[in-house]
Amino acid sequence: MGSLGFWRLAQADPEWVAAVDPDGTEHTAGALLSRANRLVHGLRALGVEKGDGICGLVPNGVDGLVLYLAALQAGWYYTPINWHLTGPEIGYIVADSEAKAFFVHDRYAQEGARAAEESGIDPRRRFAFGAVEGFRSYEELVDGRPDTLPEDRSNGATMHYTSGTTGRPKGVRRALAGIDPDDSAELMGFLLTLFGIPPGAPAGQPPQAHLVTSPNYHTAVTQFGGTALHMGHTLVYMDRWDAEDCLRAIEKYSITNTHMVPTHFKRLVSLPEETRRRYDVSSMKWAIHAAAPCPVPLKWQMLDWWGDCIWEYYAATEGGGTIASPQDWREHPGTVGKAWPISELLIVDEDNDPVPAGTPGTIYMKMAGVEFEYKGDREKTEKNRLKDYFTVGDIGYLTEDGFLFLSDRKADMIISGGANIYPAEIENEIVMHPKVADVAVFGIPDEEWGEQIKAVVEPAAGAEPGPDLAAEILSSLEGRLAKMKWPRSIDFIEAMPREPNGKLLKRKLRDPYWKDHERAI
Repeated sequence: MGSLGFWRLAQADPEWVAAVDPDGTEHTAGALLSRANRLVHGLRALGVEKGDGICGLVPNGVDGLVLYLAALQAGWYYTPINWHLTGPEIGYIVADSEAKAFFVHDRYAQEGARAAEESGIDPRRRFAFGAVEGFRSYEELVDGRPDTLPEDRSNGATMHYTSGTTGRPKGVRRALAGIDPDDSAELMGFLLTLFGIPPGAPAGQPPQAHLVTSPNYHTAVTQFGGTALHMGHTLVYMDRWDAEDCLRAIEKYSITNTHMVPTHFKRLVSLPEETRRRYDVSSMKWAIHAAAPCPVPLKWQMLDWWGDCIWEYYAATEGGGTIASPQDWREHPGTVGKAWPISELLIVDEDNDPVPAGTPGTIYMKMAGVEFEYKGDREKTEKNRLKDYFTVGDIGYLTEDGFLFLSDRKADMIISGGANIYPAEIENEIVMHPKVADVAVFGIPDEEWGEQIKAVVEPAAGAEPGPDLAAEILSSLEGRLAKMKWPRSIDFIEAMPREPNGKLLKRKLRDPYWKDHERAI
C-alpha cells in the first residue's frame, strides 16, 4: 500500500508536530512513536498478547493517544472509558472487556481506584498517569524499555462500549484482520475520503489540522481524530469545550477539519456578534457533524457564517451510514444524506416489512464486509438484526431519490391519543427561540391521552424562567407547529443534563414523571 499510517509517517518525518495537548504542549511524531513503542514492549513483558484488551480512563490528550497507538500496532483492543461514569460502572467495563491492563489519569483517581477494586484486575496491571492509590506509575512500566519498533506487529482496534440506554453497556467488537498496522490505518482513511478530505498537506499549504472538540471515549471522536492523524494531520485537543475557545483554536492552529454536534453550533451562534467577528475561521474546510438532529434554521446560520464547509453524516458505533455534503443539504434541507458507497439502508414497519418512500419506519443499516458483535451478548447482537442489517432504534424515512430524513429515536417517540409524535421536531422549533439555551421534549403520563407532551427548557443567559416565558415560547410556535404537537406544559431547569458530546440524557429528565407508571415502549 502507500505511505500513510502514523507509524510510517512518524519514521519518515519524526519532527512533524503530530499532536497538541490542551495546554498547548506540542508533541512530535518521533516522540509519540517512541512512547508507543516502549509501551508495547512494556505490556508484552507483562504477557499481554494479540487479541487482548487494555482500558484507559484518561482525559483528552496525548496520554490516551499513546495507549491508542500502542494497541493499534500490537494487535490489541483499546477501550477508552467514559470518565463521567462511577467506579462500579467503570469496573464493569474493565471486567467485561477482560482488560489485561488498566490505565488511569490522576484526574479520575477516586473513581478509577474504585473501578479497579470492583473489576478485580490484578494490582500489577494497574497503571497511573500521575499518582493514583493502588496503581503503579506508568513510568515504571516503560522505564528501560527500547523505543524501537516492536517485532511481529499487527493491527489492533478500538472496542467502544455503547452508552447502554437499556441495561448494561456492550462492547462493539470486530474481528482483527491480522494485517500490517499501517495498511490497516490507511484503510481507515476511507472514512475521511468520503468527505473529500485529502491526506497530508495540499501542495504549498501548511499541514492540515484536526480539532478534537469532544471527549475521546466517543467512537466518532476516536475514529475521525485517529484517521486524521493516520493521514498526516496534526491533532489539536480541547479539554473542555467552550465556544470562544473553539474559535480561538481554529484561528491559532489554522484548523482545517473537525467533528462537532449541533449543541456546539447552538453555542457558537449564540456568541455576541463582535466575539464571532473577532476570529478568522476561514481555514476550516470540513466541519463534520452528527450525533443528534440539527435544527434546519441553525444549520443555515452556520452555513451563512462558515460557508460551505458544514458536512453531515448519520452512523452508529456498529457501522454503516449516510453522508450529506453542503450542496446536498442546501438542495434537501434537513436531510442526513444518502447511503455511503459501501452502506445500505432499509426502512421497515412494525412487522419488519419495507415501507414505501416518504413513510417513516425503523431505520436498518448494513456496511459491506464489516461484521460486529456485542461482546459476550449474542442475544443482543441477534435481537437488533434483520437479516444482515442492524438497527439502533432510530425512526426516519427515505425520499424517492434516496435521501434519509430522521424523525426520532423509537424510545423517545410520544404516543398521544394514538398519534405518533416526534419530540425532535418540537425541540427543533423551540430551540430557535432567542431566550432558549437548550430544550428537551418527552412524553409524561396522561390518564386520558396515554401521554402528554412536556418541554423542559434551559433559559438563555438573562432570560427569566416562569409562566411569562413559557407563554412566549408557546406563542412562538403559532403557525409553525400543529397545535397537537405543542407542549401541554413547560418546566425550567438551570442546566440540561448532557454528555459532553452533546448527547441529551433524556432519561434523567423523563424518569421521575414515570416513577409509578409503566411506559408502553
